[in-house]
Amino acid sequence: MSKKRSIFEEVETVEKAAPMTGVIDAGKRGARKGIRFWLMTLFALVALMILVGGLTRLTDSGLSITEWKPVTGAMPPMSEAAWQSEFDKYREIPEYKLQNQGMSLAEFQFIYWWEWGHRQLGRVVGLVWAIGFFGFLLTRNIPTGWTGRLLGIGVLGGIQGAVGWWMVSSGLTGTMLDVASYRLATHLGLAFVILGFIAWFVFELKCEQRQLMQCRRHREIKLYTLTTWLTALAFVQILLGALVAGIDAGRTYTDWPLMSGSFIPPYPLDLDPVWRNFFENAGLVQFMHRMAGYALLVFGLILWRTARRSPNSGTRGAFTVVLAMMTLQMLLGIFTVLYGAPLEIAIIHQLGAVALWVLILRARFYAGYPTPDTLRGAAS
Repeated sequence: MSKKRSIFEEVETVEKAAPMTGVIDAGKRGARKGIRFWLMTLFALVALMILVGGLTRLTDSGLSITEWKPVTGAMPPMSEAAWQSEFDKYREIPEYKLQNQGMSLAEFQFIYWWEWGHRQLGRVVGLVWAIGFFGFLLTRNIPTGWTGRLLGIGVLGGIQGAVGWWMVSSGLTGTMLDVASYRLATHLGLAFVILGFIAWFVFELKCEQRQLMQCRRHREIKLYTLTTWLTALAFVQILLGALVAGIDAGRTYTDWPLMSGSFIPPYPLDLDPVWRNFFENAGLVQFMHRMAGYALLVFGLILWRTARRSPNSGTRGAFTVVLAMMTLQMLLGIFTVLYGAPLEIAIIHQLGAVALWVLILRARFYAGYPTPDTLRGAAS
């Protein structure tokens, strides 16, 4: 017969149950700070890539290299004979024959270096991605669920290189003086997609996964959904801006708020077939870009007013910054038109698009993952 224990003995000898852990706790945390820093570096490089790409376009340098050599093309011409060979290839394309006839070798070298620098920067972006991704992968420092996301950035980067050549090849034959505007829009649009994914991942990695899940409970569904639509509208505006740049439409109608003295530009459907006007008619393309800009500003103002009712101070501040940047970007667009799209103003306008794109995504993140410490009454 077992010996009876006192109540005090039983309390002392009862084993404590191990605390329950969830799926989030069981997952691998990984080097979140290190990966975030690596992604921020990639973000800066991609933003610089967009800037250099814009300058390459504005200096009419994009068709100076007529071949796609992802590996051997990393080396520029190193001798006079090599330079002459590259120049001879350029003199076979329509841009030289119809626009730059008589260009000197020195003038060719100027535009060549712009395009070579743009492509070289793309190689640097790919190298930085590969070193970071495989470094974190081999050391098993990628958090649970993040391998596919980080790999996806590299895949999109590879596709972007192919799209870049697809764009350039459109201007090497026929009577084209520039690349096809819709291909330019595809190339720039994909760059903004990559930039957007990187920015979003940087936002997410700022917090631990458990904290993100807690913040998501306070998501402002209506504001988050409306900001998703704002993001889509901003992306459409970016594509329209690329179409404007692709056909130099910003230098065609240089009055504002009217276009050649009227609200709708003359001959908006002059090209045949009609669908070509939406890509190649300078008046109609610039008109669409203007109208989308007005719509974006109005929508942004509505969202700002909606966000003012948010209990989250971070969300309210994020949407105020978006509205301020949106207003500045519109003013930059007006000055770009009034001054005939000079290189300096046009490139600042393009950088403004990058800033606005990221700030909209940041506002969307704040609406979707508001931090508890910035909620009204959280301290009580």
